Formats: sequence, structure tokens, C-alpha cells
Amino acid sequence: MNATYPLVEKFISINGEGPKAGMMAAFLRMKGCNLRCNYCDTSWANVPDCPAESLTTNELLAWLKDTGTVNVTLTGGEPLLTPHIDALIETLGEAGYEVEIETNGSVDLSPFCGLSHRPAFTMDYKCPDSGMEAHMLLSNFALLREGDSVKFVVSSTGDLDRAMEITKQYQLTGRCRVYLSAVFGRIEPRALTEYMIAHRWNDVRLQLQMHKFIWPPEQRGV
Repeated sequence: MNATYPLVEKFISINGEGPKAGMMAAFLRMKGCNLRCNYCDTSWANVPDCPAESLTTNELLAWLKDTGTVNVTLTGGEPLLTPHIDALIETLGEAGYEVEIETNGSVDLSPFCGLSHRPAFTMDYKCPDSGMEAHMLLSNFALLREGDSVKFVVSSTGDLDRAMEITKQYQLTGRCRVYLSAVFGRIEPRALTEYMIAHRWNDVRLQLQMHKFIWPPEQRGV
């Protein structure tokens, strides 16, 4: 199937966060998102008139072959809302790529868990300060497994309290990796570290968005 996909960006960089942080990867950023987090750093990619490049599966495969990378991250926006994204995931897997999906926590993962080449999910849980917590699909937690991740992007101590509550309620650390990430410019990573120590919170990991330290925080394509 040679479907066409709306990409607002495609680039080679390092994974700035998650289980493959620091490793080279190809990023395919799909246009559009169903959420409007108040800290979103890619809101420009979600507006209807955002310029996008329409590329077919074959064109994407040719570009990826030229890059020499083995890791592919599908991101957005919300990539799982892109028509025929399941076919792209399967094709990438068949071609030997390690596929990671960055998903916002509101989209049902079950249609993608039965794929022959199931991707690794990095699923957000939108904490209260995001303004989007009501959209979280809690049934997704039962679908996660070793190799997947849950990411709590936190703005405040209240968000940290909620992240701990959800982690314990759904026993996430026994199911997958759990990451805490500070909203850039709202809360210092030190505050997350001190919270983890004070609450003796084992089995979760603090992560920093490495790309925002290597390049200017607002720079695209990195």
C-alpha cells in the first residue's frame, strides 16, 4: 500500500528523551492533533493551514534508506490519528526499522497492538496543569508492556502528586518504563529530583529534553 502522509517535518537527530535518549533517529512529524495542551511546543504543527509535505510510503522508505538510521520515531501532533498510519508502521517494521510512536494518551492503542510489527509506545499522561487530563484514555494502560513507556510532563508539584497517584493506581512501574519530564521554563528539573527523593519514589526516571540543551529550545528540525 503506497499511501500518502502529511508531514510537517522529517529530520535526523538524536532522541531527546525516552528509552533511546541519545541515540540517532529519524523523526517523522505528522500534521494535526486532537488536544491543545497549554505548554505544547509544536502547536504550529496542529493548525489547519500549517504547510505539510505529502509523501508516499515509497518516498519515505527511500528517504529513510538514505539517512542510514535504524530508529524511526513517529510523532506529531498525534501520529495515530493519521489515516493509514497502521500500514506505515507495518511497512517500516517489515523493512527492519525500530519504530517508536509518541502518542498523547487520548487515542486507543488497541488497533495498533495487534500489528505484526507492533511498535514501542511512548504514551503521555496529561497532568492537570496541561488542561487536557479529562481526555486521557485510561484503558490504554492495560495494553502497555515492557518496552513501552509512560511519560508524565509536569508543570508543578500538583502535577507530580497526580503522576504519583496514577503510577501507583495502575501499577505502571511493574508494566513499563515511567518517566517524569519538566515543562521547559515552568518547573526546574531539580524540583522533580527533590520530589522523587522526598517521596522515596523508586522505579521512575527523571528525563531532560536533551535536544533543548543542545540546540535553542525553540529550534525546529532537531
